[in-house]
Amino acid sequence: MVKKIAIALLCMSLGSSLYARDISESEKFLGLEVAQTELQADRFGEPDYDGDAVEFGFRIGAQTDEWRTMFVFDYYDSSDDDQNVEKGYLMVDYFFLKDENKFRPFIGVNVGYMNYESTLVEESGFLYGAQAGFVVNVMETIDLDLSYRYLLSNADALDHMGSIVFGINYLY
Repeated sequence: MVKKIAIALLCMSLGSSLYARDISESEKFLGLEVAQTELQADRFGEPDYDGDAVEFGFRIGAQTDEWRTMFVFDYYDSSDDDQNVEKGYLMVDYFFLKDENKFRPFIGVNVGYMNYESTLVEESGFLYGAQAGFVVNVMETIDLDLSYRYLLSNADALDHMGSIVFGINYLY
């Protein structure tokens, strides 16, 4: 367990150090996100159970006209079917329209660590996946984004998660 956490933190720090020069010259932001998430996981007595619920998260990061890097911490809790997931991961997005548009589509990848709990099931593991969406700059200091995020897990109990994510970022 300690080894996995250490590897996840090392990957995050190496990933963020690749963009250290760009981060010092870029716009930093804090943000919140809410998502409608569907997951496939094992529950007590039900392997490969499909569940869905609302997920909430906090994000911190930096962006340029071309790239966005952020750390995201999300919490999924479905009291209806007794499942919850805590996730922390690093996301790197590439904006493929680089001009001064207020509408900027992106694609990206992510890697992180999660903890899944359900009735008589508790497991941790790595997450990895991709996302695609768009960012709209509504004010000089406010960005809104809408995206689809797909995550796979190496844990036996949690197979995958798919989310439609709405985010709001305060740029400073």
